Amino acid sequence: MPKPIVAIVGRPNVGKSTFFNRLIGERRAIVEDVPGTTRDRLYGESFWNGREFTVVDTAGLLFGPEDPGLPERELHRRTREQARHAIEEADTVIFLVDGREGLTAADAEVAEILRPMARRVVLAVNKCDNPERTLDAVEFYALNLGDPIPMSAFHGLGTGDVLDRVVETFPAVEAEGEEAPHLRVAIVGRPNVGKSSLLNKLIGEERSVVSSVPGTTRDTIDTTILFDGEPVTLIDTAGIRRAGRIQPGIEKYSVLRTLRAIERCDVALLMIDATDGVTAQDTHIAGMVLEARKGIALVVNKWDLIEKDSHTYTAFEREVREAFKFVDYAPIVFISALTGQRVSRVLEVARKIGRNRKQRVPTAELNQFLREAVHDQPPMATRKGAHLRLYYAVQPQVEPPVFLFFANDGSLVHWSYARYLENRLRERYGFEGTPIVIVFRSRERKEE
Repeated sequence: MPKPIVAIVGRPNVGKSTFFNRLIGERRAIVEDVPGTTRDRLYGESFWNGREFTVVDTAGLLFGPEDPGLPERELHRRTREQARHAIEEADTVIFLVDGREGLTAADAEVAEILRPMARRVVLAVNKCDNPERTLDAVEFYALNLGDPIPMSAFHGLGTGDVLDRVVETFPAVEAEGEEAPHLRVAIVGRPNVGKSSLLNKLIGEERSVVSSVPGTTRDTIDTTILFDGEPVTLIDTAGIRRAGRIQPGIEKYSVLRTLRAIERCDVALLMIDATDGVTAQDTHIAGMVLEARKGIALVVNKWDLIEKDSHTYTAFEREVREAFKFVDYAPIVFISALTGQRVSRVLEVARKIGRNRKQRVPTAELNQFLREAVHDQPPMATRKGAHLRLYYAVQPQVEPPVFLFFANDGSLVHWSYARYLENRLRERYGFEGTPIVIVFRSRERKEE
């Protein structure tokens, strides 16, 4: 049975993102005193009283004049639709209101939407961080959505009472085993290269707000789908601009969340705008993925907008390979997220990279490989007159694959020979899309 889904809804600036962060135990949602900071649906996992459930942070619901903080009318409409969709798919809704400001007309309008599902609505009065405000919570009985529960998302007061009520709305289920680990794919790149469009095309719905305005995506968004019967979690991220162009506040937090998304993914899909060509920032982001030792695929988007002849594909591929020669093992996929051209190929490549990251070479086979490699090209020591020998090898780790080579003196191995061994490993075993870590160690230190 799938985990229950709990959506946090309410008008803007009532503390939904603060409460979301507290429930999932990390600061994933951006918290600012700016109404409209949250635009997409943001998903996280939480646990209370022995029950696991999925929490959804939503954009603030507004029904009056357009929000002056969001001048793009179409963008504001789509943001509101994201919140409505979260309500429709939720098993339980936490309706969050502001105890400091009291009952407002906007609260009443949200309550009208929620009243048909009143049995699955938990009314939480936020910002009740002292006894006086706790008493003020009684005015929310007027919403006719059950007992209002005073709480403070910032200080954590009363949040347990809210969660007790939430868990009571869940259907009784038998204990389930721990969920098996599965592939996590982060979609990264510069702003406005089509990351959210690719996510929406892959999942078949508008999960991320898509707009031509750079910086529309501010949070990292996790979406789990089934691909050929296997679960895959897709992580949409904010675009990363050059450090000098990153604005303080919301955009700065967005970049930090993108970096964290890279850290917790297995494979990163680096999107490149075919109309702009490869930029220095594209290679900088690839360097972040390499530093994190994650799998990587280069996804060239907007290929449908390029005028082509018989040499266009080869020339562009050569340009990409030259720019990303430090990750020359990364596969390249040419797509159009807008039209859906070759989009399904993206997940096929990501899954293959994920499997390559888990590939393990048996020790006996690895040592046969080492004997052949040394026979074809004996290692040369970095110091004149020194004699270097490689004895045997093991693979102690996967994700990424790590190979440990024992020598009479590991400090004598030149970096070029490590590169030679890596090339030979890739030639024989593939390892497409994943970095390989090669370590040399002196045999007398093997017990360390």
